[in-house]
Amino acid sequence: MVRLALEQLGARYGRREILTNASTPWLEGGALTALVGANAAGKSTLFRRIAGQLRGTGSVRLSDATDSDLRYMPQDTAMTAALTVYESIILALKQGSGGWRLSAKELAAVDDVLHRFGIAHLAEQQLPELSGGQRQSVSIAQTLVTRPKVVLMDEPTSALDLYRQFEILDALRRYAAETGAVVILALHDLNQVMRTCTTTIALAGGRIVETGPTLEVLTPDLIRQLYGIDSRVERCSQGCPMMIVDGPAAQLLTA
Repeated sequence: MVRLALEQLGARYGRREILTNASTPWLEGGALTALVGANAAGKSTLFRRIAGQLRGTGSVRLSDATDSDLRYMPQDTAMTAALTVYESIILALKQGSGGWRLSAKELAAVDDVLHRFGIAHLAEQQLPELSGGQRQSVSIAQTLVTRPKVVLMDEPTSALDLYRQFEILDALRRYAAETGAVVILALHDLNQVMRTCTTTIALAGGRIVETGPTLEVLTPDLIRQLYGIDSRVERCSQGCPMMIVDGPAAQLLTA
């Protein structure tokens, strides 16, 4: 099983410190981990630091994986190339391999991610013709076609409608379970986090303030600290946990 741990990660943009002493216990693969926090909390910076795109202090520890096993999907992914969806996934699969001839196993991997993420019907469509949600689904497929052992995704459901959010998160959950990969998702919808993510990392002001089982981390006090809103966590009739917003924020949501 793949594991990942952060040890006092730090990062700066110029003289401004963005990330400070970010540490976690070992994060176990095989299930989804959520990264939560308000806008500008440092989530994208933390991902870039883990992915090696940003220098800084501290270290990232991996067990049963190497740096080459890691894939990072940023929040904004440009798709202006004159390629079909199928061609773009082949490109993601073969990038850095030194050759373009496809084996039967590689063709099967492309077909697998197309079907796994429900975009097989888009295979022959040009990238610039896709909607925002379709582009996001393609980006996820491009990220996972090589079956990486460590996956970082920055808001992978932000452009998707509600039904597709459920589909994609369930597909990612199954991917983690099948491969034993560490899959960390930056998400804003805490109800989706409670439904799909076993572990949660809470980030505030560039510091990790809590890491642990999701329902132990996402308490009303912690939610208030992160987002400045009053809330409570209840269970629906089917037993699923859900966050209920209280106070002035609830009035804004229902106005």
